Amino acid sequence: MNNKEFNSDDASLSVDLSEARQAVKENRFQDALVLFEIILKDDPNHIDSLYLASVSSRYLKKFDDSKKFIERLMTIAPDMGRAYQELGHIYRDMGDETKSVIHYRQACELNPALLASWSLLYKYFTKKNNQPAADHAREQIEKLQSLPPALLYIDQIMNEGRLGLAERQCRAFLKKNPTHTYAMSLLSEIANRLGYFDDAEFLLQKAVEFEPNDGDLRMKYATILRKKQKFAETMEQVNILCDQFPDNHAYQAHKASEIMQNGDHEEAIKLLDNIIEKNPYNFSTYTSKGHAQKTLGQTDQAIQSYRSAYKIKPDHGEAFFSLANLKTYSFNADELNAMRDQVKRIDLALRDKAYFHFALAQACESIGEFDEAFFHLEKGNKIKNDQSQYSIERMDAELQAQIDVCDEAFFEKLGSGGHQTKDPIFILGLPRAGSTLIEQILASHSMIDGTLELPNILSIAQSLRGDDIYGKLGNYPKSMTSLTQDQRESLGKKYIDETRMHRKDAPMFTDKMPNNFRHIGLIHLIMPNAKIIDARRYPLDCCFSMFKQLFAQGQEFTYGLDEAGNYYKSYIKLMDHWDKVLPNKVLRVNNEDVIDDLEGQVKRMLDFVGLPFEEQCISFYETDRSVRTASSEQVRQPINKSGMGRWKPYAKNLKPLLNALDKDLLSKEDISLIN
Repeated sequence: MNNKEFNSDDASLSVDLSEARQAVKENRFQDALVLFEIILKDDPNHIDSLYLASVSSRYLKKFDDSKKFIERLMTIAPDMGRAYQELGHIYRDMGDETKSVIHYRQACELNPALLASWSLLYKYFTKKNNQPAADHAREQIEKLQSLPPALLYIDQIMNEGRLGLAERQCRAFLKKNPTHTYAMSLLSEIANRLGYFDDAEFLLQKAVEFEPNDGDLRMKYATILRKKQKFAETMEQVNILCDQFPDNHAYQAHKASEIMQNGDHEEAIKLLDNIIEKNPYNFSTYTSKGHAQKTLGQTDQAIQSYRSAYKIKPDHGEAFFSLANLKTYSFNADELNAMRDQVKRIDLALRDKAYFHFALAQACESIGEFDEAFFHLEKGNKIKNDQSQYSIERMDAELQAQIDVCDEAFFEKLGSGGHQTKDPIFILGLPRAGSTLIEQILASHSMIDGTLELPNILSIAQSLRGDDIYGKLGNYPKSMTSLTQDQRESLGKKYIDETRMHRKDAPMFTDKMPNNFRHIGLIHLIMPNAKIIDARRYPLDCCFSMFKQLFAQGQEFTYGLDEAGNYYKSYIKLMDHWDKVLPNKVLRVNNEDVIDDLEGQVKRMLDFVGLPFEEQCISFYETDRSVRTASSEQVRQPINKSGMGRWKPYAKNLKPLLNALDKDLLSKEDISLIN
């Protein structure tokens, strides 16, 4: 809920909320409504009051009023599962079963801990003889009914974004029940969502020790190990899972995913084919196979796999989006009409709806339907933004902290030190700014290994926060001021050791995690000889390209034109700071310069990293190496200008982006196009 806690205990309210709640409990709904109206007059966006006012109105059979309260609530908290559940109750009480079921399904998608919604769905699916759906609902009901009421409540509020309250309640429960594995799993999920992976790992490790035969627990444990780049340990847990549950296709598919993550896409495809042979109607397996084929550059085969997936499940949005994300695929008329029909369904899962909107945006753009394309971009990004916890203010605070702490005096005081390795080449900047192109060029050199977007620097930064309570900014970057020479050396060595598995035999390697630009100060302290390249692109091209892309994870600042523009502006501000306090540390490579003078920029980059020119860096697109980013198909093509100015057909819609950007970075002609 956009990083906001529910306003459930606001002392400033003119009416005691507890009094109104008590009235609801005692079925004095008219009295409760009077009190809620007073509260809402003071605070029209008071979430709990809107919700309970809707409940009270429904019990009084004032259905229009009830819907008005809940619809108002949904504009404030669009990812609140209980709001959709209440809307389901309203339509149920009005006798509209179809609409009630739609909203119960949406409620469960947003908040899987809503027992009432699952129970009503079970009754509906049983009546309709939909046995697989009924069985799934029954499994969820049995799981939730087995929980102590306190944990069910914690599960519910966690899924509503009330992470602070959920954390406090969960810690209190575990204090009394220290070996309760579900509580440990819940707290680990809270830690995971807030980026505290060490805590999440510890909790899940202990939970698995207590319940070694719980497959779901072990799956969660394997997932967090993956996030922490503990690849050997991850595979060990996945292998245990598959040995314990040899007939579980979900666990087998997870193993294939891990194999892909480790770079062996051919082996992953073999395992996926084995799953398909046993279950030819497993649509998600076809999608995973398509992803592996795409990474290997097997575009035609990937297309067939994605098509097989959506033929099995026509509302499988990810398959359609994956086709669009190839950037080279053209949808036929039947596919386009199918997507338009699917996205209109009010019962379509939000995840699928987002996929369809982004796929339709790409498809409509390709046939020149720019108004419809932008409509879908707005809709898709809104779904993702509503589910995001991204805050412009919080990000600005984090970046400003880097500027405040890492000034000239800071680096002067700490002096030299750190691990003296010359191996890493950090390629950073913003997504869609040309970092994949730069990495593909450099990785074509015989003395450079291309790796992945490695999270290791982000993990080291996280370890320096020193938070006792989740959800706070913590002590980083201030904590860097107390790092000893030995600690800096150790952290640099830790990075090199942990990333070694991604390398082959070359003396240097790339790390193209874009967001590492936030941590250049840290990189310099722990690896002063590391090379850093800033991939930069013209603001309008870069920001609009981010807005058009549905990223697999992270990059939540891309789900709004205002957010993207502000992030770009903050990035420029921080990079200017690094140039000032660490002169000549960073090589800036403009995407437009690479397009205009490929050979000149290649030589410039190789000179910077201290390597001789090699011709294959010019013909980078001929490489057969795996590429796992949104730009994978584009970097397999020769240099071209197709990506420049693609925002222009949408100029009339880009005023929010223009207002967020620093206009000094834009041409007057482009400003006039938008204005």
